[in-house]
Amino acid sequence: MALLINAQNLTKSFGAESLFENINFTVEEGARVGLIGPNGSGKSTLLRILAGLLEPDSGEVAIRKRVRFCYVAQESQFEAGDRVRDVLGRVVESLTAPEVAEVVGKAGFENLDAEVSAFSGGWKKRLAIVEALVQHPDVLLLDEPTNHLDLAGIGWLEKLLAGVGFACVVISHDRYFLENVATEMVELNRAYVDGLLRVSGTYSVFLEKKADYLHAQAKRQDALENRVRTEMEWLRRGPKARTTKSKARIDKANELIGELADLQSRARSSTADIDFSATERKTKRLIELEKVGVALGGRTLFSGLDFVVTPGTRIGLVGPNGSGKSTLMRVLMGQMDPTEGAVRRADLLRMVYFDQNRQLDPDVTLRRALAPDGDSVVYQDRVLHVASWAARFLFQSDQLNQPVGRLSGGERARVLIAKLMLEPADVLLLDEPTNDLDIPTLEILEESLLEFRGALVLVTHDRYLLDRVATVVLGLDGDGAIGRFADYFQWDDWQVAQKKAKVKAASVVSAVAAPAAPAGTVKKRLSYMEAREYETIEQRIAEAEQALEACKAKLHDPAVVVDGRALQDAYDAMQKAQEAVDALYHRWSELEEKRG
Repeated sequence: MALLINAQNLTKSFGAESLFENINFTVEEGARVGLIGPNGSGKSTLLRILAGLLEPDSGEVAIRKRVRFCYVAQESQFEAGDRVRDVLGRVVESLTAPEVAEVVGKAGFENLDAEVSAFSGGWKKRLAIVEALVQHPDVLLLDEPTNHLDLAGIGWLEKLLAGVGFACVVISHDRYFLENVATEMVELNRAYVDGLLRVSGTYSVFLEKKADYLHAQAKRQDALENRVRTEMEWLRRGPKARTTKSKARIDKANELIGELADLQSRARSSTADIDFSATERKTKRLIELEKVGVALGGRTLFSGLDFVVTPGTRIGLVGPNGSGKSTLMRVLMGQMDPTEGAVRRADLLRMVYFDQNRQLDPDVTLRRALAPDGDSVVYQDRVLHVASWAARFLFQSDQLNQPVGRLSGGERARVLIAKLMLEPADVLLLDEPTNDLDIPTLEILEESLLEFRGALVLVTHDRYLLDRVATVVLGLDGDGAIGRFADYFQWDDWQVAQKKAKVKAASVVSAVAAPAAPAGTVKKRLSYMEAREYETIEQRIAEAEQALEACKAKLHDPAVVVDGRALQDAYDAMQKAQEAVDALYHRWSELEEKRG
């Protein structure tokens, strides 16, 4: 494959802080590169350098001639009063061109005159991605594209990127998304000799190779420590440095000591110390919902919900944007009364809420944000100085007097989590806590939630975290239905079944509404071959669905789960099986309509 981007010896610092030094980064035709790394490692900076929006301190970026770049930033910005038509009209000549209409249609934009200011964050993100796609890029650069997308939007983006012919570089912390999209993985991290680790393959393949690399590095460090220990003993015996041989050995000993210090420095990693505090309440029934439903503006969001929240219950709330997840959160907290049914809460119930909007006063200092009442905090009955408390969340002491407005999205998320940890809770309600968090911090967050002794209600688009943490999933379909599921995949199957049921219902309504045909002419509009196809299509759908279920079962086979390549093959097979089922249902609907 031909090189589209060849970046060599890139170095970038901001003030005294060095992000990366002398790294090399290439992008080939058709490659889908997943870019990960700890917060502050320079992922977004690197992407902006590749896009030509930022100059490196040193190094150069060589771009093949006539390569078209499109860059989608983390936050989608549009002009005041913009409609969908205006946004796309600025980058393409005709909105009716077939390829443009296809991209816009598949993204779900039915009304081109809709005002962008009324869109949710997820739909703004979709529009920003569509704006890039209709320009036919050779390289698409995406910075955290899943942050504001709901699960349906993430599925749309996964399917889109898996089928494109152009190259893309995607920064993401969504591990399932990376597994399903990336053909190469790159991690920016000072722990690696070259400043990054690059692996061809999926995210699971990357994890295997990373483990091998770190194991080899640990063995190298052990061997180096032994050699340095020997040389230090020799040096302490006071060798005479008069001979060339002795001088050479002293130089070699110093070289080994320097190499070991460098290796130890790179091997040190910092992770946030997250640990939520539960109360010691013994109550078994914290919140009871009996036939609860909510209708807003004449639209039923959900109804008939019976559920009991108990200590140790970890509930995952899933559903498309606007389906009622945040509304249900407000009902649980008592901020909103249900339209129907009853909600009962235990006396003096303590609930702590994490708001996805990350509302922090941008002018307040980090010191005051972490410790509003002084220079210390009380955590689990212990008094901690604010500097020590800040260090648990990877903040340096020299940052304490900086305004919160200068923090990154991931740093603001850590501040909010720090504030939550000071409040003992019976029920912890987290609304999209994973946005902007790096993968190491996500792993620490997961462990903390698994150890939390109270009840947890979690809204997240991070399917990996959802599968690992939630003991039950409440899924909303956006049309008033709500169901209880064992995990995300069971809910996803339910969603597919709901869609199929609607297709079947529409076919039945169409058939009932159509005027009766004279006897003997029921299949008059179908050709001979179409009539034969129609006679067997139900059986073929049943067989295709059986094949799909077999593929899904294979994804949960322990032997497959631990084998990265086998897992990817199984996932690819499931995708093909799903496409086959969808195609058969679509064809059935076409034949039904033609049959009349």
